[in-house]
Amino acid sequence: MQKLTLIILLSCLFVQAQEAPKKYSLSLEQAIEHALQYNYSSKNSGLDIEAAKKKKWETTATGLPQLNAGLDYQNNFELQKSLIPAEFFGGQPGEFAEVAFGTKHTMLARSTLSQLIFDGSYIVALQASKTYLSFYENSKKKTDLEVREMIINSYGSVLLAEENTLILEKNKATLEKTLFDTEQTFANGLIEEENVEQLKITLASIKSSLNYTRRLKEIAYKMLKINLGMELEDQLTLSDKLEDLTDANLATALTGTLFDIQNNIDYKLSSIFVEQRNLEMKLEKSKYLPSLSANVNFGYNAFGNQFQFFTPNQRWLNYSNLGISLNVPIFSSFGKTAKVQQAKIALEQAKNQQKETEQKLKLQYQNAKSDYEFSIEQYLSNKENLNLAERIERKQKIKFTEGLSSSFDFTDAQRQLYTAQQNYLQSMVDVINKKAALEKAIGQTK
Repeated sequence: MQKLTLIILLSCLFVQAQEAPKKYSLSLEQAIEHALQYNYSSKNSGLDIEAAKKKKWETTATGLPQLNAGLDYQNNFELQKSLIPAEFFGGQPGEFAEVAFGTKHTMLARSTLSQLIFDGSYIVALQASKTYLSFYENSKKKTDLEVREMIINSYGSVLLAEENTLILEKNKATLEKTLFDTEQTFANGLIEEENVEQLKITLASIKSSLNYTRRLKEIAYKMLKINLGMELEDQLTLSDKLEDLTDANLATALTGTLFDIQNNIDYKLSSIFVEQRNLEMKLEKSKYLPSLSANVNFGYNAFGNQFQFFTPNQRWLNYSNLGISLNVPIFSSFGKTAKVQQAKIALEQAKNQQKETEQKLKLQYQNAKSDYEFSIEQYLSNKENLNLAERIERKQKIKFTEGLSSSFDFTDAQRQLYTAQQNYLQSMVDVINKKAALEKAIGQTK
C-alpha cells in the first residue's frame, strides 16, 4: 500500500512538472528566431510546403505504373433462361424449351497493370507541380517576413509599455512628494489651497494613466506570447532595452540601399502566378495532342453450383490480355479553341496584375523609406524636446516651491513634460517599427 501511494505521488509530481509554465528570457533576435519556429502561422506555412511536396508526388505518380487487383463474387440465385427449339431434345418441331445457362456461383480474381505512355496534359501537370511547390515555398518566406515584422512590433509594444510604466511611476512618486510639501506649506498658511487642489488633479490623472498603462503592458505581453507561439501561462522577460534597440536601428545607410524588385517576395509570388496562368494555357493546348496508354490484365474464373471455391477440387480458369488505347482528338466544335482563348486572356490579366504589383511595390518602398527617415527625424527632435521640457519643469518647480509662480504654471510645465516623455518613447518605437517595414519592402531579413 505504501509503494502504491509513493507511485501515485511521484506520478502526480511528474505531471505537475510537465505542466509547469516555462520561463523565457529573450532578446529581440532570439524572439524572432523562436517565432519563426513556433509561431502558428509559420508552422502552418511549413506544413503547406510538406503538403505541396506530397501533391507533387501524387501528380508524378499518375504517369507511373499502376497495379490494381480485385475479387468479384456473384450468386445467381435465379439463373437467366433462354428459349431453344424443343426438337433439339426430341420435342415437337415449332415448340421451344426453356434452358438455363451458367452456374449458381461465380467468382473472378483479377489484376490489372496499366501504364501511361504519352499524354501532353501529364507533362504540363509535372511542370505545374513544380510551380505549385515553389508558390508555397515563397509563401513560407512571405509568412516569415510578416512574422518577423510582427514580432518586432510586438516586442517594441511591450518595451514601450514597460518604459511608460516606469516613467509614470517615477512621475507619480515625484508628484506625491511635491504634493506633500505643498500641503505642509498650505498648512502653514503660506500658499493658497488652490495650489494643492491643482496638484491633486494632476496626481489623479497620473494614477489613472499608470493603471491603464499597467493593463496595456499585461495585454502586450500576452499578445507577444501568442505571436511567439507560447502558452499564455509561460513566464517571459525581455533582455533588450528600448533605447538600445533604437540606437541599433538608427542605420541611415539602409535608406541608400538600391531597391531590387526581384528581391521582393510579393513580386516573386506575382511571377509565379503568371507562370501558373501560362501553364494553364499550355494545358488547354495539350488537349489537341493524342494520348496513348497500355494495360495488361490477368485473372482467373471459377464456376460452380456449390460454394466451394476455396477447396482443392475447385477448378480455376485463367485468362490474360494486353490492351493499348490511343485517343486522338479530331473535332470539338471549337470548344478546345475557346478554352485556349480563355487561358490566353487569363494570362494577359495576370501579366497586367504583375505590372500593377510592381508599381505598387515601388511606391511602397518609397513610402517605407520616407517613413523611416521621418521617424529618425522625429526621434531626434523629440529627444531634444524632452531635454527642454525637463529643464522647464525643473525651473517651474523651483519657482513654485519658492512662491514665484502659480500652480497653473507648474502643472502646465508638468503636462508639457509628460507629453514630451510619451512622444519620445513613441518615437523610439517608431524608429524600430519603420525600419522593420523598410527591411520587409527591400526583402532584407537581418
